[in-house]
Amino acid sequence: MNNLVPLRLYLQLEGLAAFSMATVFYAGQHFSWWLYGSLFFVPDLFMLGYLVNLRFGALIYNIGHTYIVPALLIGASGVLHSSLVFAVALIWCAHIGFDRMIGYGLKCDSGFKDTHFQKL
Repeated sequence: MNNLVPLRLYLQLEGLAAFSMATVFYAGQHFSWWLYGSLFFVPDLFMLGYLVNLRFGALIYNIGHTYIVPALLIGASGVLHSSLVFAVALIWCAHIGFDRMIGYGLKCDSGFKDTHFQKL
């Protein structure tokens, strides 16, 4: 159990890196900071899945808090030549990185406070 502290730190530093990189790339594209601020917490709406039950809530929350969907959006933005889709994907990546940086992780179906980091 002693290795959990360093593993948590690695995950938080990884989150800081993802948050920073996504934000720097966003700034480099000269996208709207108004859009960034408006959409930054939108992925947290995925927690509404918990209104159904714990298992469904964890599934929906985790879909919204993994890099899979934003990565697909980044790919789609290239195919579609859409800077808006790219901007949304970067904001989503920044949100996920921010959550990891402050210690929020993927949810277990045993409860909202049970994460891959710890039990909050």
